[in-house]
Amino acid sequence: MKFFYAGFKFLLLFTIAVLLSASLFAQDEAKIFTFKYQKDDTYRILSKIEEDVFVNNIKDHHSEILNRISVHVTDVDTKGCGTHEASFMTSDEAESAASGKHFTWNNQYKSVYIQNPQGIFTIDNQYFMPVVRNMPVFSEKAVKPGDSWTATGYEAHDLRQTFNLQTPFIVPFTATYTYTGTEKSNNGKTFDVFNANYSLYYENPALQTHSGQAYSDYPVSTMGYSNRTIYWDTMKNGIDHYDETFRINIVTSYGNVYKFAGTAHSQITEFKRTATEENVQKLQSIVKKMDIADISVTAGDKGLMLSMDNIQFESDSADLMESEKLKLQKLSSIFRQYPDNDLLISGHTALAGTEEACQALSEKRAQAVADYLIQLGVKDAYHIFTEGRGAKDPVASNTTEEGRSKNRRVEITILDK
Repeated sequence: MKFFYAGFKFLLLFTIAVLLSASLFAQDEAKIFTFKYQKDDTYRILSKIEEDVFVNNIKDHHSEILNRISVHVTDVDTKGCGTHEASFMTSDEAESAASGKHFTWNNQYKSVYIQNPQGIFTIDNQYFMPVVRNMPVFSEKAVKPGDSWTATGYEAHDLRQTFNLQTPFIVPFTATYTYTGTEKSNNGKTFDVFNANYSLYYENPALQTHSGQAYSDYPVSTMGYSNRTIYWDTMKNGIDHYDETFRINIVTSYGNVYKFAGTAHSQITEFKRTATEENVQKLQSIVKKMDIADISVTAGDKGLMLSMDNIQFESDSADLMESEKLKLQKLSSIFRQYPDNDLLISGHTALAGTEEACQALSEKRAQAVADYLIQLGVKDAYHIFTEGRGAKDPVASNTTEEGRSKNRRVEITILDK
């Protein structure tokens, strides 16, 4: 069994990224740092987590997890508190015989929360993301290099798969912040730098199910630490990136010990939408000139989507036919026009056979397309994600051959960045 506790945790560090901020200079070079939200601001965080997972002191597996988080500030009140709508998309490493490492689109979460200028959250218990909340919390006073302060926060973990807990599992902490001063990077940028550290030790009472009975196995104690360095961009008054080391131990009522240890790196980027009407028309014109059959271009909720309808594979397999490889060779010139955008490959099947068989086949076919694009040098494995949708999203009736051919498709989305 795999446990991606830390993977979800470190999606959540996007709270350090939040939007624009104002730095007000006080005497003796002290500064005040606060989040300054503006309505309709958008941004994206891309993060990478490397973690080792141990079960009862025996290494279970190593995980490499990529996270994409997009945030939209929908409102700002008179006190400067911003309402955020966020989408969290996670992917974890798998192996392919053709291309080696690849990443499967795994989970997607939506969340709505309010964050005040110091960084304190107000969020409903129905949301599992973000995991780390009230991090960072800035001092209300001006700080100068060497100054430290403390603030309380908490982690809210999604343990539905591991322990069947249906609400976030809350673990409180007290973080110590130190403003270390400014630092110049190799490319000449100057950052304000903060160290943010906390230790965890939390003993949990017996958890009750909705029927009033105790869970058979549940987290009894949580211990660990998080040490992170936050780099604040002095030019744009926002977080540029962070680095972190962590270790978390969970002991259950059955005496099992789960340990998660590793590192995380996150980079904040501006949100740029590719799925504009202008880009849709542009790509439709390019595809038409290429004279590629069964290709449509639409604006999807994640970006520009090119659908390869009636995509041809060898019978009952995930092996691309040569005709489809030729299509992908032509389409590769389009994808190269978006060098900074990741690709999501979604496989779909017609309704034939069992749900499990359709799901497995759609995953294999999505990966076959991803492998070929990697082989063509369009993207590397870190920037192409796959998902299988089975027969869940038909675009036509499965009662006719014409409809089934439309449902046998692969969608390639040029993701917003």
